[in-house]
Amino acid sequence: MPDSSHALPGVTNLATPPPVHVAIIMDGNRRWAQARGQPVAFGHKAGADAARRAIEAAGHAGVRWLTLFAFSSENWQRPSDEVQELTSLLRFYLNSEVKSLAREGVRLRVIGDRLRFGEDMRRLIDRAEEATAHNTALNLNIALSYGARAEILAAARALAAAVARGEIAPEAIDEAAFSRHLTTAGMPDPDLIIRTSGEQRLSNFLLWQAAYAEFIFLPVLWPDFDAAQFQAALDSFASRERRYGARCP
Repeated sequence: MPDSSHALPGVTNLATPPPVHVAIIMDGNRRWAQARGQPVAFGHKAGADAARRAIEAAGHAGVRWLTLFAFSSENWQRPSDEVQELTSLLRFYLNSEVKSLAREGVRLRVIGDRLRFGEDMRRLIDRAEEATAHNTALNLNIALSYGARAEILAAARALAAAVARGEIAPEAIDEAAFSRHLTTAGMPDPDLIIRTSGEQRLSNFLLWQAAYAEFIFLPVLWPDFDAAQFQAALDSFASRERRYGARCP
């Protein structure tokens, strides 16, 4: 069993507790590479390094859940050479990072349609999840081949099938029942969603789960994202009053 006593070090003492769950749309790898006259693969490699910085920053800050949007269901439509480079990079990091995550007490889970990947990639994902399953310092979700609309449709179909089998009455389907059929079942909804690169949209990410999340849009391209920007986002979150639609200002 991985030793979670070597947890991510030094939780920062904040006057306001950090968000329990932070989700990040990691955007800007291609533009970062193009601005430097480099191939897209160069940007994706730098983006993977930024992901490592985000994981470390989350651990230092005391965030309990971190979800990183790494590969969307729409990304399969990109040029085949870029898709191959992306999947090769994912394969490399699944091989190289698991031991570090295990030492640091990070539990890794993958959400999304993993069936679209090859069998070798699915085995790597399974092994990574198994190797870190007992860790508790930080819950890390990597969204791979993920699309929120497809996730919602799959949940609706599963519930419809359960109704047809007589396992649940239609009137018994509530938000909790629906949530149990999502890929994030058992996980807290994100408190804070960060998107880099200056774009201000969700791009089919956690549409159901983001109902009451706070949003922060940063102009920085993802490969330049660092611990200082992560902490600044947490500080901004701490300054906000969350009402959940229950009362007026």
